[in-house]
Amino acid sequence: MRAFAALPLFAALALAGCGLRPMYADGASGTVATTLRSVEVAPIAGQTGWLVYNDLKERLGGAPAGAGATLRLEVELDDNITGLGIRGDRSATRERRTLRARYRLLDLATGAVVLDATAGSDAGIDVVSSPYATVAAEQTAVERLSEVVADQIVARVGLFAARRPATP
Repeated sequence: MRAFAALPLFAALALAGCGLRPMYADGASGTVATTLRSVEVAPIAGQTGWLVYNDLKERLGGAPAGAGATLRLEVELDDNITGLGIRGDRSATRERRTLRARYRLLDLATGAVVLDATAGSDAGIDVVSSPYATVAAEQTAVERLSEVVADQIVARVGLFAARRPATP
C-alpha cells in the first residue's frame, strides 16, 4: 500500500526533471500570452466565418486592427454538409457537417508567413421530419465546430509562440 502512496510523488519528480514546462507558465506577462494578444484577426467571410472570427477574438484577446498588433491571422474556411444514411425515397436520415480552416500567421513587420497550418472538425446531425429542427441542429453544429476550430488555431499559435526564439 505504501508503494502506491509514493507513486504520485515519484511521477511528479520524474516530470520535473524532464524539462516539460507549461505553455502559459509566466501568466499574462509571459511570452505566449503577450504573443497571443498581439495577433490581429483578419475578417473571415460568411456566417461561419463570423462565428470563427468572434471565437478567435475572444480566445486571443487580440489587438484591434492597427493597434499594437505585430502578427496577423488570416483564415479561409471550408464548410460542408454531406448527406448520409439515404432512405428508399433518396432522402438523408443523417448529415455530417465538416468545418476545415486553413490559416496563416503573418509577421506584420516583414510580411512573411511565419505559420501556415490547417484545423478542422466534424459533427453528425440527425435529419428529422421537422425542417426547422434539422436547420436548428445544423446551426448548433456549426456553432460548436467554430469553437473547436478556434481552439485548435489558438493552441497551434500558442505553440508557435512558445517555440519562437525570444527577440531582444
